[in-house]
Amino acid sequence: MKAVIVGLSGAELTPKEEDMLLEHAPAGIIFFARNIIEPGQFRQLTNQLHAILPPGGVLLIDHEGGRVARLRPPHWLAHPPAAAIGALYGRDRPAGLRAAWLTGALIGLDCRGAGIDVACTPVLDLRHPGAHDIIGDRAFGAAPAAVAALGRAAMQGLRAAGVQPIIKHIPGHGRARTDSHLELPVVAEADLESDFAPFRDNADAGWAMTAHILYTAWDAQHPATLSATLIETVIRGAIGFPGVLVSDDLTMKALAASPAETAVQALAAGCDLALHCSGIAAETEAVLRACPPVTAPAQARMAQAAAAVQAARQDLAPALLAQERDRLLA
Repeated sequence: MKAVIVGLSGAELTPKEEDMLLEHAPAGIIFFARNIIEPGQFRQLTNQLHAILPPGGVLLIDHEGGRVARLRPPHWLAHPPAAAIGALYGRDRPAGLRAAWLTGALIGLDCRGAGIDVACTPVLDLRHPGAHDIIGDRAFGAAPAAVAALGRAAMQGLRAAGVQPIIKHIPGHGRARTDSHLELPVVAEADLESDFAPFRDNADAGWAMTAHILYTAWDAQHPATLSATLIETVIRGAIGFPGVLVSDDLTMKALAASPAETAVQALAAGCDLALHCSGIAAETEAVLRACPPVTAPAQARMAQAAAAVQAARQDLAPALLAQERDRLLA
């Protein structure tokens, strides 16, 4: 099993993609709107991919609610942005925590029903004044303790639905003044304890996604995704995250080299898995060929994250949960 998660080009698996997946056996597949038409089509695709992936391979979706939503009405529920839940928490803490849990559970139920194993949510970045709006209302708020508590509630809801969460973007994207999809953000501050705190408080998440940000106080040359110093010192050290560490999308313009080159660099720096999302066949094949197998420690982390969700899974009634959330956020 290769240490990479890749995207697909469209709503059906092409013969070339099927051949690549069978030959190179990636650790997972990630889905976007281009892959999803309606529930029957999508479930057929996820069933096909589960049959192709190696044992332990996973299906992921980037699905937070708000503007980052891949499973959309009319076939799936609409979910509020994190900021709406954070605002409720500011008025009524128990109600905010309940809304976060309910949203996690409802997102998880949508994902699980579609055959998804892992959801790339919740966002634990802080909302800093003056920062780029790429995070914006995707953040629960500006207070570390509130973001940590709401993130934990959302994760518990996801797990109750049988889906593994990914906290992002470790060690914190909230101070970025540019969009990492377009260029490399630089954060010069040395005191980032407030940014680290929500990740430290949720270090048992199972999965975390790196930030493509240059934190010059730790490494003036490499963004977090490619920095062995930052991964060892901050993510594994100061934050104490022991789980599966996956890169953010390697096709983002924050990273200058080719996706295949950056995949190798990210894995060498200490990421367990590289993430390549474009679905462009030539890029995907190059990344698959370049990546080494998943290491034994990374496989153990993946297995542990999956087992934690199996232990937490509950029988849930989605219609009742949705009605309760609607009342809380009305």
